[in-house]
Amino acid sequence: MNGEAAEPGEVPHPRLTSALVGHAAAERLVLDAYRSGRMPHAWLIGGPAGIGKATLAYRIARYVLAHPDPRQAAGTSTLAVDPAHPAAKRIAAQAHPDLLVLQRSENERGTLRTTIAVDDARRTVQFFGSTAGEGGWRVCIVDSADELNASSANALLKIIEEPPSRSLLLLVSHAPGRLLPTIRSRCRRLMLSPLAREEVLAAAARATGRSHDDPALAAAADAAEGSVGRAISLLEGETLALLDRINALLARLPDVDPEALHDLGDRLSGTDPGVLATFLDAVTAWLVGRLRAERELPRLAQVAEVWEKVAAAARDVEIYNLERKPLVFSVFGLLADTARR
Repeated sequence: MNGEAAEPGEVPHPRLTSALVGHAAAERLVLDAYRSGRMPHAWLIGGPAGIGKATLAYRIARYVLAHPDPRQAAGTSTLAVDPAHPAAKRIAAQAHPDLLVLQRSENERGTLRTTIAVDDARRTVQFFGSTAGEGGWRVCIVDSADELNASSANALLKIIEEPPSRSLLLLVSHAPGRLLPTIRSRCRRLMLSPLAREEVLAAAARATGRSHDDPALAAAADAAEGSVGRAISLLEGETLALLDRINALLARLPDVDPEALHDLGDRLSGTDPGVLATFLDAVTAWLVGRLRAERELPRLAQVAEVWEKVAAAARDVEIYNLERKPLVFSVFGLLADTARR
């Protein structure tokens, strides 16, 4: 989507989303900091995927670029900006000279890279070294910081360590704990919590154009665990049925049905990232439940170790385009061992 509006039935990109569901306390924290004239130069916006972190980042950028003088913000109670405002329209059209968005780009073969390239990260040096085109702030959104590799993370760190005046970096992260400690220590943390079920339902209905009474939408909101993005992905194709199948297998642990795992592996075969994400989300939810249930430190460490192994195996499958059926058997083997303990 490169235009100023999403196609009919298409979920709008965060830069096109003017409404923010939930996270009022986080919004107030940013607004108060900006009004005080002591705005941190870098914010680390963390939390689970799909809960509105990128939407909040664009909302902050839109507000700051629309109100370059903090004194102009005195009469506002939220970070909302009229979509008809020139700054909002330029951001929607990806044409604002004072906003840089760092994200994965395509390589010379037209394939999306698995990480944010170091050359893209180095663009921040020239961007922040130039005079703001609108005479105010220069803002950079990193979506997401989890996709920085070692070289691009270090390139970005140079700007975070020595920021020019009136510069603002907004780093979106699904797993802030995995970022470089030097990056985390130099950012103001803004941790967002999963949304309430009714908030997910309202946001997903608005994004998809479905009725609040749609049974499929209600089922997706129930299974989304506070993530609007996950609720929307569950509405695609047979995703809800797939999730039910995975959860049924998880509920049987430590018992494992090899035939059912073969069937699940066949369902996950191919290159569709959505079905793999559904599998990993369900497994993660199961592990989170185990972590919450454990009270002894050694057991917590064991479950956390399994979590890391699952995440590493999934990354290898995605990066190297490996077969997914072995991943299913490997993951359920780890989970079965965890359940037996």
